[in-house]
Amino acid sequence: MASDLRRPLVGLLLAVLALTLLTTAPAAPAGARVADGVDDVVGLPRGTDADYQLGGADATPRHVGIVARDRTARPAAGRYNICYVNGFQTQPNEKRFWRERWDLVLKRGGKPVVDANWGEWLLDLRTPAKRQRLAAIVGRWTAGCARDGFDAVEYDNLDSFTRSRGLLDRADALAFARLLVERAHDVGLAVAQKNLAGYDGTRIGFDFAVAESCAQWDECGAYVADFGRDVVMVEYRAADFREACRGYGRTHPVVLRDLALRPSYTPRFC
Repeated sequence: MASDLRRPLVGLLLAVLALTLLTTAPAAPAGARVADGVDDVVGLPRGTDADYQLGGADATPRHVGIVARDRTARPAAGRYNICYVNGFQTQPNEKRFWRERWDLVLKRGGKPVVDANWGEWLLDLRTPAKRQRLAAIVGRWTAGCARDGFDAVEYDNLDSFTRSRGLLDRADALAFARLLVERAHDVGLAVAQKNLAGYDGTRIGFDFAVAESCAQWDECGAYVADFGRDVVMVEYRAADFREACRGYGRTHPVVLRDLALRPSYTPRFC
């Protein structure tokens, strides 16, 4: 009889244990949201600072929960990591790689079209076939970011068409961006829009924005209008940093960095 009485008690204890495990299971990073309609993709955490470490990995203060690093670097342990990929232009140190794929580099008169500010060649996005081939290349880099443990990817230079001397247009850029967003989501990464303030990238699947010098160019409000609180702001001049902090420091991560993004530099936060 005592054995019969214990059976319901054991069952009740097992049920309570199962409920406890369900309610205490690991969740997404604090404040994070899952990208709408995309499985296994974690969006940008809120209520934390961000650092922009593209020039080399550096020690990360405890209050910084978001770190952006180049795709060749390792992610920062215990942080939300954004993988930097130059999606629309070439890196200056990768000229040999692109010479072997010369037909994918945008040219005028047989010479590459160059972003003069950074010495980067523009990629040729003019045809669906070239966009697919480029997406396969950038997609492999993106898959590498996922394997290395990054949580998100930012594709730089969405606005490269504005520097193409009329050879590319917005439609070319957005068609290619759609392919890159799909590749990132397929491997479980959130995707940041980089550049082209005023274009609502959520329409093609961008999950958040990384806004460089948005206070300097009066663009922060445009990004916030489209992405709300899901904007990381990076400034390079003290006056612009102070302005961004006044306008958005209570709601958004804002960091002051040096233009060279050197690891030896000490960033400032709002």
